[in-house]
Parts: sequence; structure tokens; C-alpha cells
Amino acid sequence: MWSWVLHRITGVAIFFFLLVHVLDSVVLNISPDAYNAVIGTYKNTLLGIGEMGLVAAICFHALNGLRIIAVDIWSWATRNQRLLFWVVIVLWLVLMAGFVPVQIMHMGQEVHK
Repeated sequence: MWSWVLHRITGVAIFFFLLVHVLDSVVLNISPDAYNAVIGTYKNTLLGIGEMGLVAAICFHALNGLRIIAVDIWSWATRNQRLLFWVVIVLWLVLMAGFVPVQIMHMGQEVHK
């Protein structure tokens, strides 16, 4: 059940990010200076944390989507859904362990500029 809930939540979060991304890209057509101003507002600690959340959502959604595909295709995956869920969690943690320190380092550089 948690896999189902998290898949839906991350899907909605990614959808709203894409909506905002398209809207801020439209600003570029209006004025390059306005676009630079919008992009400049993204360079703060709070949005850096938000980017970590976005990457976490995308990674989980992608890995869990692969698990769902496996369950749809192979009967062994259907019998081992719990194990596959934990494989998704472990892979997600490995990916996040590689990303979060780098993101924190970049956030620290933005603060000092």
C-alpha cells in the first residue's frame, strides 16, 4: 500500500514541478531579464532543499515504476512484491546518498557568493 501511495504522491509532485518549469520557461519568451530574475530567486537554501525533494521524488517514482512494470510482466515479481519494494528503497537510498552531499555542497557555494 505504501508503494502505491508514494507513487501517486511523487507523481503529483513531479507534475506540479513540470508545470512551474514550463511557466518559468515561458518567461524567457517575454524577457530574458525577467527570466534571469526568476532564475535568480531559485538560488537560495529553501529551494535547494526543494530540489533535493524533487530529486528524491523523481528517483523513487522511476524506481517504483520499474518495479510496477516488473510486477505486470513477470509472475515471480508478483509473488515477490515486498522484496522488490525493499530493493526500490535500498536503491533509492543509494542514489540519494550520492546526490544529497553534492547538493548540500552546491547550496553552500551559493550562500557564499
